[in-house]
Amino acid sequence: MYDLDHIIHKTYQSVQMSADPSVDRLSGILERFRVRAELHHTGRLCGVEHFDACDGHGYLHVLRHGDLQVSHPHAQELPRTLHLHEPTLLLYPRPLTHRFEDPPAEGADLTCARLDFDGGACNPLARALPSLVVLPLARVSGLELALELLFAEADQARCGQRLLADRIFEVVVIQLLRWLLDHPHEAGVRPGFIAGLSDPRLARALVAIHDAPGQTWSLQRMAECAGMSRTAFANAFRETVGQTPADYLADWRMALARSRLRQGRPIKLLADELGYANPSALSRAFAARVGVSPRDWLATVAVAGSAPPFAGRERNA
Repeated sequence: MYDLDHIIHKTYQSVQMSADPSVDRLSGILERFRVRAELHHTGRLCGVEHFDACDGHGYLHVLRHGDLQVSHPHAQELPRTLHLHEPTLLLYPRPLTHRFEDPPAEGADLTCARLDFDGGACNPLARALPSLVVLPLARVSGLELALELLFAEADQARCGQRLLADRIFEVVVIQLLRWLLDHPHEAGVRPGFIAGLSDPRLARALVAIHDAPGQTWSLQRMAECAGMSRTAFANAFRETVGQTPADYLADWRMALARSRLRQGRPIKLLADELGYANPSALSRAFAARVGVSPRDWLATVAVAGSAPPFAGRERNA
């Protein structure tokens, strides 16, 4: 009998053991910015299946068997066409139009989930990941048990099937993120906080910032967390993460502020939680980074029903 709690525990345990066993690089992020999965399709694909970016979802596709042609009709940064011939994971962390085609006589066997990142395009994980990750299943050690359970649940109609399949998909996402942290160059990860978390020294400082954003984080204190000199830390951080430590800290605080505001948390309480002297100081910092005041941002969220596309106006996180 499969034990889902055991699988989840082993997944988190393996995340912690990937680099420095004393540093959990993912839990602090995923606890604050959850990734939700929803079973979308399972079974044979016959003909053409279209996934439109206008639907507003990311996707995780698992090609179980068969050959599959994947096309990206509007994406300039991705290959126009991919041909897959082995069991493979395809992760689209952000909405991106893509199309599946397969030989009608054979039919590729797929299990797919929609992904929703808390905060949408402003989610730090969604923004930091490549537009597409293509990963043969054989390269991800430890994934077999979760996929076996996922396929068993997806293929049979039973009580609680969809809820359980959704949770297992979320486990698979965690395992995939762990692989990305350990193999950033193979996955095409650009400079950003995922690349930073892949560096054992920088990861110690980043995890400390993620876990305690309201504390006073001087460059000296960050460097001490990393076990580096201030100059070496500042240079390595800028090269790997793509921005200065101070800018990263400000962006992380703003990401948390947006998330808390959407949850209805008063800005008076947020100021102390995020390390600002008073609500006015937080409001000024918010407007400087995001482009509008917290009140105006919330009004836009209420009208649109999701986070507004202000990410391009900020420094890259």
